[in-house]
Amino acid sequence: MASKTQTTQDPDSPTPITQTQTEDHPPIEEVALVVPETDDPTLPVMTFRAWSLGIISCVLLMFLNTFFTYRTQPLTISAILMQIGVLPIGRFMASTLPKKKYSFLGFGFTLNPGPFNMKEHVIITIFANCGVSYGGGDAYSIGAITVMKAYYKQSLNFLCALLIVLTTQILGYGWAGMLRKYLVEPAEMWWPSNLAQVSLFRALHEKDPRSKGLSRMKFFLIFLVASFAYYALPGYLFPMLTFFSWVCWAWPRSITAQQIGSGYHGLGIGAFTLDWAGISAYHGSPLVTPWFSILNVAVGFMMFIYIIVPLCYWKYNTFDSRKFPIFSNQLFTSTGQKYDTTKILTPQYDLNVAAYNSYGKLYLSPLFALSIGSGFARITATITHVALFHGSDIWRQSRSAMKSAKMDIHARLMKNYKEVPQWWFLILLVGSIVLSLLMSFVWKDEVQLPWWGMILAFFLAWLVTLPIGVIQATTNQQPGYDIIAQFIIGYILPGKPIANLLFKIYGRISTIHALSFLSDLKLGHYMKIPPRCMYTAQLAGTLISGTVNLAVAWWMLGSIDNICDVETLHPDSPWTCPKFRVTFDASVIWGLIGPERLFGPRGMYHNLVWLFIIGAFLPVPIWVLSKVYPDKKWIPLINIPVISYGFAGMPPATPTNIASWLVTGTIFNYFVFRYRKGWWQKYNYVLSAALDAGTAFMGVLLYFALQSQGHDLKWWGTNLDHCPLATCPTEPGIAVKGCPVF
Repeated sequence: MASKTQTTQDPDSPTPITQTQTEDHPPIEEVALVVPETDDPTLPVMTFRAWSLGIISCVLLMFLNTFFTYRTQPLTISAILMQIGVLPIGRFMASTLPKKKYSFLGFGFTLNPGPFNMKEHVIITIFANCGVSYGGGDAYSIGAITVMKAYYKQSLNFLCALLIVLTTQILGYGWAGMLRKYLVEPAEMWWPSNLAQVSLFRALHEKDPRSKGLSRMKFFLIFLVASFAYYALPGYLFPMLTFFSWVCWAWPRSITAQQIGSGYHGLGIGAFTLDWAGISAYHGSPLVTPWFSILNVAVGFMMFIYIIVPLCYWKYNTFDSRKFPIFSNQLFTSTGQKYDTTKILTPQYDLNVAAYNSYGKLYLSPLFALSIGSGFARITATITHVALFHGSDIWRQSRSAMKSAKMDIHARLMKNYKEVPQWWFLILLVGSIVLSLLMSFVWKDEVQLPWWGMILAFFLAWLVTLPIGVIQATTNQQPGYDIIAQFIIGYILPGKPIANLLFKIYGRISTIHALSFLSDLKLGHYMKIPPRCMYTAQLAGTLISGTVNLAVAWWMLGSIDNICDVETLHPDSPWTCPKFRVTFDASVIWGLIGPERLFGPRGMYHNLVWLFIIGAFLPVPIWVLSKVYPDKKWIPLINIPVISYGFAGMPPATPTNIASWLVTGTIFNYFVFRYRKGWWQKYNYVLSAALDAGTAFMGVLLYFALQSQGHDLKWWGTNLDHCPLATCPTEPGIAVKGCPVF
């Protein structure tokens, strides 16, 4: 393909910009519209500003995200906060730092190479992403360590814990490096989610025509202060704003009414939250989710919460569900009491089969059991949906990517920079595998997973990362296989909960990390960041974020009395760890008890396994209708996997969290987007970042200034949920403390 290079001059920059003129523009229209087809290779990237602001961003985000993960209302602070927040700081440093050139060991450098540029900004954001994606956004590695220390009371060695965290992440980085040829360089692998960040970078750095109204930065600062001040109410002064369950006030003595209306322990009908942490706790910020995704989630949520769960509980008493609360993340005995796992554990943290047979079977609350069943359906529905609606495209694009790998203009521009040798990634991959295997020998009693189990986990990750990466890079969907991974090791190593946790980390979570790294590599590809700079920033950010992640968790586990222990904590304590409680429950369900006892032919929940088959067939009629009525453009927008996300994550998410998320997302991404598109385009993402930041900073301030010193308020408004009967069973003869017996 003939091509030529020309040099143009940006009126706002004294440096030349290289643009490759070629006939083959990016084949994806969205990429062609959003990503600039220019590059300035003279811009400095790994500057003092980039390093200092990048490391600070990484450490701060990792601290905040780890800190908030343990709270009753967890909050994930997105990298958008730092993406916007560091801009004025970078420009301030560019205007104040000395421009003098220094020499050290023969190397010349300067603290101020000129104006703060977009490439520095991207590198800082890559560092910040390490403080979200590789720990705060998906804290499963820390979750496993928390379960081992807080729930199983295991005396875990800090070095062993650090190896678990770092090897998981570096293993993912190794997979990413080996697969970048197939998932980053080809134009067909376009990673749609990155286009929002590219748009935001351009909005922050490229001069817009003068317009009326506040600038984005002033808007951000105003709502940052407002969010910071407001969170003092739900965060300390008036926590009831987190779950406003007015139905319970109207019927204070009715168990059924409180089961229906409780925002914390029930279906949350009529309940709502005025707490941003509650709105964004589990599905992230609703302001950045497309409207049709919100609509699909809403359909699944209403079908599940308002139809399926009530029928199973009140009409059919499915799984003996009336013996238990309608919604709980706890595990139960057949008499409705909390299941005491210590009674069936050996000193080596294995299942004591004789004690289990004597103590009795394990039961789940109906909403919890049905949520697991929805996970079965979601796995197969995702595979079928992607195969039917995107199969031919994925096959064509993946063949093009893996065979011809025809370069578009962005790949051609990236040829101006030195590539990262493959052996750099190979060293990380082999090193993390060796350290993981070494850990399974040195601390074999703590981790339970033998060396061959580690190898099986590595093989599973190697097997699925590429096809899942192709799907995510082309459709923005990431099919999960968590349950399959837990099923596999649960059958192979029944009765070993810690082994189940570790297998999932190395077999599934390393894939999540790999896809996060690959997404960032594609962002660097679009923004023309030199590959060796990307390698350095991602590796440094990974090591820093992993170390900080564990250090903060270790400190909290050691300094907060009875953290995660709901039975012994103060009723108003925020340290209930709902995310990690579900991680613990998973280790009991899939590891300690094992899938054979719960979902096998004689298990209480064996009928849920049929949802694997049902999920596989659900997308078929939608696909058939889309072919029969091709002019009906709304039919392909019916997405069964996304609909099933309407009841994903419950527990620990509550119906009130999801309902408030849906309402907020509808307001901004339907009504505001439709009727005030200019405002939405300018301020929507900025508002999301401001709400995240203000809430997080006030939450940390409240803890250190008041809550950690024991200055807790006690009045009517500090009761999180005025629905004490919502946790009661309704089966006649079941006696639970604090509940009437029918």
